[in-house]
Amino acid sequence: MGEQIKSPALYIQVADRLRSQIYRHELQPGDAIDEMAMCERFGISRTPLREALKVLSSEGLIELIPHKGSFVRSMDIAELNELFPVMAVLEGLCAKEAVKNCGADDLRRLEDMHERLEVHAAAGDIDEYYEQNFVFHQAVQDLSGNSTLQRLIGDLRKILRLARHMQLTIPGRLAESIAEHREIMVAFRKHDPELADKNMQAHLQQQWQSLLGDKAENKKTA
Repeated sequence: MGEQIKSPALYIQVADRLRSQIYRHELQPGDAIDEMAMCERFGISRTPLREALKVLSSEGLIELIPHKGSFVRSMDIAELNELFPVMAVLEGLCAKEAVKNCGADDLRRLEDMHERLEVHAAAGDIDEYYEQNFVFHQAVQDLSGNSTLQRLIGDLRKILRLARHMQLTIPGRLAESIAEHREIMVAFRKHDPELADKNMQAHLQQQWQSLLGDKAENKKTA
């Protein structure tokens, strides 16, 4: 008798659905989670919903506030100032190691991914660009061959996905992002680990600066 494949637990399925809604900004930072409405929408009881919210809280996507409820996490400038420089160093190191391990077939796969980024950037399709960008960065991290780096970046990425999608909506940022990706690809084509590290860090630093500028502008107009 073959090994039976079981469906994910209900609360895992609910967590996946809510996570997707957060990443697509159907649920915005600061939004309250209406538990009764969610239960009715998904056709579930409160138990799997609350278990799902605990999962998302552990990932840094949801804040559980006693006696007040659950809210989509909203990142402030102080958090961005802490997280982005760390992520820049980690992703830069990943790019450096990835170049060292990058063979001809690996480079062709990265070129294909980059070409899809170019297509989405030219179309101005932020959502598709972001998803392909996620795939590209994941491929670079896998190519690094460093499981510790991948784990650390994976943990931070769950939190920073909220901010990294948002920065692409800033006017002019999509064009800047694809230009930065072109520079990353130059480093891979030259098989230059140090340049890959430098260009990847510059890419993350520019994301950070774009968000800081946008938040400062919003604060002025509020």
